[in-house]
Amino acid sequence: MTAQKEWGKQNELYQQTATTYGAALERLVKAYEADPEKRRDLLQEIHIALWQSFAGFNNLCSLRTWIYRVAHNVATSHIIKDKRISSKTWLNLDELEDMADESNVEERIDRNLALEWLMKIIQRLDPLERQLILLYLEGLDATAIGEIAGITSSNAATKIHRIKSTLIQRFHQGRAS
Repeated sequence: MTAQKEWGKQNELYQQTATTYGAALERLVKAYEADPEKRRDLLQEIHIALWQSFAGFNNLCSLRTWIYRVAHNVATSHIIKDKRISSKTWLNLDELEDMADESNVEERIDRNLALEWLMKIIQRLDPLERQLILLYLEGLDATAIGEIAGITSSNAATKIHRIKSTLIQRFHQGRAS
């Protein structure tokens, strides 16, 4: 295939992705990054990585799986890089259960504020846990999530169940405070 045809295929896949998955990518970025400036940068990094990745896309998995795999890899790399720079520490699920309440959720009756609270909780998860729950929230099944995350589907299902339980507990604890 000539270079011009390859670029055409790459551009076509990218355009299809941007149109079909643009909103999902924005939700993913919002869950990974709280800072609006860094969020814009991360979204741009993901779009660049997607466009570049389509040069090697060979249909061994679905386009959807490929997109989420690339997006989550870029987001995870972003978080790890930011962690080195920042003094913030990530919490695992056990530490999250012991975390002190950050705000008074009783005042967050409005649905959008409740979603913001949930996103804050998700943003405190370690990168793998965050990746798994975000893929679940985007409607992917355990098989696809396992394929994207590089774990077995049963392991993905077990981890998602545990993460959901912890998120529910933390969400309700915050609402009761």
